[in-house]
Amino acid sequence: GFFCFFCILLFFIIVPLHSLSSTESEMMYLDSLAKRLIKDGFNEKQIQELFRRSEVRFDTRGVSLFSVHQESKLNYGQFLSESNIQKARQYMEQHLSALQTAERVYAVEKEVITAIMLVETRLGTYLGGSSTLNTLSAMAALSDPETREFIWNKMSKTSDHTRSQFNSWSDRKSDWAYNELKAFITYTQQEAVDPLSINGSYAGALGICQFMPSNVLKIARDGNLDGHINLFDHADAIASIANYLKVHGWSPGLDRDKQYQVLLRYNYSKPYANTLIDIAQRLKG
Repeated sequence: GFFCFFCILLFFIIVPLHSLSSTESEMMYLDSLAKRLIKDGFNEKQIQELFRRSEVRFDTRGVSLFSVHQESKLNYGQFLSESNIQKARQYMEQHLSALQTAERVYAVEKEVITAIMLVETRLGTYLGGSSTLNTLSAMAALSDPETREFIWNKMSKTSDHTRSQFNSWSDRKSDWAYNELKAFITYTQQEAVDPLSINGSYAGALGICQFMPSNVLKIARDGNLDGHINLFDHADAIASIANYLKVHGWSPGLDRDKQYQVLLRYNYSKPYANTLIDIAQRLKG
């Protein structure tokens, strides 16, 4: 839930890769990344087999610069429409048992959990279609000078950003993405899930609750008590949202300002946090 893709304006650099359609050409830019993962302790055979699979792509759609929020352009009002509030009420009825359990265990109101579900993924109906492995790998690969040079040469003709700005962004984003990639692979190994079976947002967030992989490892919870953490399962996603808010300071009886401060930890957008509170109030009403 680190990024809400209804709520954050992303400035995408879409790099055309038609000239690099072959698997061999694409893999050239991921080879050093695979070696780095092996050096950092991942099983050599497993990593090599994973990155040799035909579904692996050097997917630069996820290589994006995050622009300043254009908050005036973000349509938060859509989530407060009567039709969306009605859908949220139906969701609460459908998943009442899991929501009540989360309220009891984590002391987070079911209306707040549902509000996050509504804004993050439209109650689980919009989950993102990008391979999480490919998305994080492409951003992490920017730590490699040759990969960075290739991307810069492709984008510099159409970008307003300087090479210095691009390098600074690449340093920061590649380190972040590499840590998220390690967390993602670790999670899929722990749960015995195929890494290439998971799709999510352009930034690598996954599941109904849109957690980044590092938060999946640290904060996600097994809501349906089946022994697995699967954030595409509603009970697990509900419990995980509740635990995330509890960890970041949510407790019963918080005033609006304190609720707002906690919700900013889910996604740092002021209208996002205010909208969640407004949705929750409507659902309570």
